[in-house]
Amino acid sequence: MAQLVLDLADEAATARLAARIAGLVRARDTIALRGPLGSGKTSFARAFIRTLGTGAEEVPSPTFTLVETYHFAGRPPIWHFDLYRLAAADDVYELGIEEAWSEGVSLIEWPERIAALLPPERLDIALEPGAVQSARRATVAGSARWHGSLHD
Repeated sequence: MAQLVLDLADEAATARLAARIAGLVRARDTIALRGPLGSGKTSFARAFIRTLGTGAEEVPSPTFTLVETYHFAGRPPIWHFDLYRLAAADDVYELGIEEAWSEGVSLIEWPERIAALLPPERLDIALEPGAVQSARRATVAGSARWHGSLHD
C-alpha cells in the first residue's frame, strides 16, 4: 500500500484533505477512517460530504443511527457509517453495507469493528491528535487504485 503522512495544522487543513480525496472518489470506493475519539474522523467526513454536495448540507454524526446516506445529482450515493456502537461485525449487513459497496462511496468510521469484512481495495486514513488542539496527523494508505493519486 502507498502511504503518505501529513501534518494538518487545523480543521481547515483536515477539510482540504477531505476535499482533495472527495475529488478523486468514484462509485464502489471505500474510505476507512481510523483514530481515537476526538481525532477528527467526523470532521473529515463532513468536509468530504459537503465537498461533493452544495457545501451547506446538514451532516449529522451517525453515532446513534449508525449510517447516514447522501444523494447528489450526478454522483454515486455517499454512505457514512459510524460503527462505534456496532454490537457484532455481521450486524453491518443490516445497515446496507453490501449496497454501499456495490454502488456508492463508503465512509466508515471505526472500520476495525468490521476488519475482516473490509474490501482490500480501499483507502485507509488514520487520524491522530496533533501537538495543538485542532492539529492532526493523518496517515493515508491506499491500495493500488489510490497509489498514483496520493502522491500527485
